[in-house]
Amino acid sequence: MKMDMEIVLCLLLLLVFAPWSIYSDERLLVGMTLVQNAAALGAVCLDGSLPAYHLHRGFGAGSNNWILQFEGGGWCNDVSSCLERAKTRRGSTRYMEKFKVFSGILSSNASLNPGFVSLFLGLLSSCMINNIYNLACRFPLEDCFQHPDCKNLTTQQIRGWKEDFYNWNRVKLRYCDGASFSGDGMFDNGTSVLHFRGQKIWEAIIYDLLPRGLSSARMALLSGCSAGGLATFLHCDSLSNMLPKDARVKCLSDAGFFLDEQDISLNYTMRSFYNDLIALQGVEKNLNPNCVRSIQNPKLCFFPQYALNYIKTPYFILNSAYDVFQFHHGLVPPSADLHAHWYHCKFNPAACDATQIDVLQGFRRDMLSALDSFQNNSSSVGMFINSCFAHCQSESQDTWLAVDSPRIHDKTISQAVGDWYFDRKITKEIDCPYPCDKTCHNIIPSPQVSLR
Repeated sequence: MKMDMEIVLCLLLLLVFAPWSIYSDERLLVGMTLVQNAAALGAVCLDGSLPAYHLHRGFGAGSNNWILQFEGGGWCNDVSSCLERAKTRRGSTRYMEKFKVFSGILSSNASLNPGFVSLFLGLLSSCMINNIYNLACRFPLEDCFQHPDCKNLTTQQIRGWKEDFYNWNRVKLRYCDGASFSGDGMFDNGTSVLHFRGQKIWEAIIYDLLPRGLSSARMALLSGCSAGGLATFLHCDSLSNMLPKDARVKCLSDAGFFLDEQDISLNYTMRSFYNDLIALQGVEKNLNPNCVRSIQNPKLCFFPQYALNYIKTPYFILNSAYDVFQFHHGLVPPSADLHAHWYHCKFNPAACDATQIDVLQGFRRDMLSALDSFQNNSSSVGMFINSCFAHCQSESQDTWLAVDSPRIHDKTISQAVGDWYFDRKITKEIDCPYPCDKTCHNIIPSPQVSLR
């Protein structure tokens, strides 16, 4: 009997930890779908090409649930930068790769999306031991719950397993308008034409997905990274209004909480950039109407810190307090560091001097201050604000859920999002200041990465 138990425990350990090695190199490649009737709706990319998305179908208990994820990739705020963008995958589906890797929150792997390991460890009972020992429990592990020995599992435990995101319909919305899916205008000087149709692209993709099952969604999560994360703030309530009234609809912004912040030269670089973008691409009419009516400068409603007050749909904000994109382009843009005093600090936080660290800590304080009212007064808003030098953490398996992924209070990003979405716990995780967090994956971009 003792030998049998040792064998069982070994099998359990293999099942729990083997997926990290078995699936670490496995890539789920999902093909592109062009929205064929988009042009008739005026929904085209900067260069006039058709917009696109990638859909991987859900299955089992997740077949009526949907994750929609906006692709990110900066913005263009003047004609010259938009013309250049239109010649790349950021402005045309003609130049896009035709397959996208789905990982992290888009993974279809039950062991990796979002919390299989922690859940499985919590269910080490005679049920699991008997099932594995008798070889009656195989992937997918939902089969285990039908086994007679599992009768002691609670409904909540089974429900928690079946509600993970891995078996949902998962969609990546490709980004080709340069204004976070929000513009509605056109530039035509007789020689060059630019289509600023981000708002119509968003609508055309949704209209294309509704008859494919989205119209009967039971649960939905609108997510996005960077410029795509900002797009979630612009379209969160819109998605909720287009789905069944009894659907559970929530939104997740990953690295999209861009601050209206002065840079080190006391200029509002991001505000100025967004003002030009809004004017060029005709964005203002698509901003949150309640925000626009309530604020002296309507263009500020492009910033999440102002728009979030007027969003009714539950929200989760995943962001680094030292977001490297905002650090490099909003707080210390090249225009404010002409002599490159910040060069080494930007690409190696350990090289920052005391004064530079103070500036970074001030940025963190400003971000937490902008989030303060939502942290203290809103039960529908979830947060995971860590102290890593990173940008986008839900799309990569390394940061979404892995043995060494970032944690706050020993909770991974995937666990925090799952607890919030499924109302398992109120989740508002705020990390300690840099450099205390030893779980960080500091992902510093190359010097060539630009705001556009």
